[in-house]
Amino acid sequence: MSVSKLFVLAGPTAVGKGTVVSELRRRHPELFVSISATTRQPRPGEVDGVHYHFVSREKFEELIERGQMLEYALVHGANYYGTPRGPVQQCLDAGHSALLEIDLAGARQVKAAMPQAELVFLAPPSWQELVDRLVGRGTEDESERERRLATAKVELAAQDEFDVVIVNDTVARATDELEALMGLKPVE
Repeated sequence: MSVSKLFVLAGPTAVGKGTVVSELRRRHPELFVSISATTRQPRPGEVDGVHYHFVSREKFEELIERGQMLEYALVHGANYYGTPRGPVQQCLDAGHSALLEIDLAGARQVKAAMPQAELVFLAPPSWQELVDRLVGRGTEDESERERRLATAKVELAAQDEFDVVIVNDTVARATDELEALMGLKPVE
């Protein structure tokens, strides 16, 4: 049986976590990437069960009460996000590595629950680049952008808590670095 390991990718809003994970999955379709649950509404193009499990606040709180969430947080003071415990544990028990794409609070919870997890912080090349990416995304109004940027400052200040920091200057280079860290064979 191969050695399984849990990798946790976190970083501030709009840093490109989803883009890097998408590229890693394109290169390695066999890789298990946990699908988070959230109480926020889907963005245009997002599909339930593919991008997130979109659930009601009541359902999410029920999952918490039953101990079925590996980690969870109320993000930006507005919506719950979290990782269902079962699929991750099944993957690890089967001897495969797993990747979680989550926020800072979630990463801290996972590290407390599973100290062997490797925490990876995806950082922007600069603060201005992060602001430009968030504004350019065009998915949040001004008040939401301000809330997300305030949260991003806190998240950036916590990067020393992580085992590894990867700067997302280009998607290809950041993905190469994550791929090597996870011990995945580069795709030719």
